[in-house]
Amino acid sequence: MSQSPQHRHQHPQEEDLGFDMPEPATLSRRRVGVILAVVAVAGAAAFAIGYWPRVDAQAGLASETAATAEARPRVEVITATAVTSDHALSLSGTVAPLEQATLYPRVSGYVKRWLVDMGEKVTEGQLLAEIDVPETDAALLQGRAQLAQASAALVDAKAASTLSHTNLGRYEHLGEAKLVAKADVDQWRAQASQDDAKVKVAEANVAAQQANVRRLADTRGFARVTAPFGGMVTARLIDRGALVTDGNTTPLFRLSAIDPVRVMVQVPQNVAPSVRVNQAARVTAREYGARVFEGKVTRTAGELDPSLRTMTTEIRVPNPDAALMPGMYVTTSIMLPTPHRVLEVPATALVNDAHGVRVAVVTAAGKIHFVPITIERDTGATIQVAGGLDGDERIVKVASAALTEGADVVLAR
Repeated sequence: MSQSPQHRHQHPQEEDLGFDMPEPATLSRRRVGVILAVVAVAGAAAFAIGYWPRVDAQAGLASETAATAEARPRVEVITATAVTSDHALSLSGTVAPLEQATLYPRVSGYVKRWLVDMGEKVTEGQLLAEIDVPETDAALLQGRAQLAQASAALVDAKAASTLSHTNLGRYEHLGEAKLVAKADVDQWRAQASQDDAKVKVAEANVAAQQANVRRLADTRGFARVTAPFGGMVTARLIDRGALVTDGNTTPLFRLSAIDPVRVMVQVPQNVAPSVRVNQAARVTAREYGARVFEGKVTRTAGELDPSLRTMTTEIRVPNPDAALMPGMYVTTSIMLPTPHRVLEVPATALVNDAHGVRVAVVTAAGKIHFVPITIERDTGATIQVAGGLDGDERIVKVASAALTEGADVVLAR
């Protein structure tokens, strides 16, 4: 007999237990959710355990990197500027007259009159004053009288000499005829020679008296005080009736030639070789605002003052209206040619130490490198560099002692 499917799966002993076995139970949805939540929490915990240390490590590395970057010096860089081949040398100067003289008397006497006063312009040879010289006048009269006396003595000597030569000729003729003794001929010959000598003495005496008269006449001429050159009277130091004496004890006038004037400047050593005669120059004075006086370099000393290391230079400036007064303080500007390329950097970029004059340059790798330079001119705010730079370098604008060779730096933005 065939059995039903239900009876096929039953064992003989288990078929009748006296109760029914329950059906296999299935997991509820709630339990599945709890299990999944536990698995998720465990996974998250495992992820957190492995991830956060890495995050902390990366944060620490970033902090260290930032701290290192903050420790590096931050510098501002600039590029050298090329300047023109000509530049103006600005120097302080003092106005001086072209010529200046204090006039003293060359003769003793009393001031008879003066014709010019302080501030008046005079021309060369113009009469300034007259001096009454009675003693010189008397000496001149005496000299002329002595000259007349000497001239008369010369005439007498010449007459005596002529007579002596005439008698000598006669006696020589008679001597040849044996009519007189030879001693007589010799005597007249000696007399003629003696009279010739007297003529020469008389001529010399006349020449001496003539020289004396000329000297006295010239001295008498000094009683008329004239201007040795054209200019302006800057001081009158005499009055009528004042006693003046020959020598440098009694000044009469002070005279200055002020058109043109000279402006004297001291050129520093670093540009002294560039100063040349006939270079254009401009002169300004604070009292005249923007007015510019054009002039030229006329001469240089050709040597440096050993204590100041400067060269005295003269600039001549036309001054027809007497605007520039002697002794005035002015500012000059001389155009100096520079035959080579010149770069300009701020004075703050200069480093001057035991290694010489240098500037700090930032390399492509961001490191400091010091470059020696040759200074062409120091203007105060800027330095003009004649050698050592190409013009493309990144130069540290403000160099400091904290910068060292090869140091890493950060460029300021």
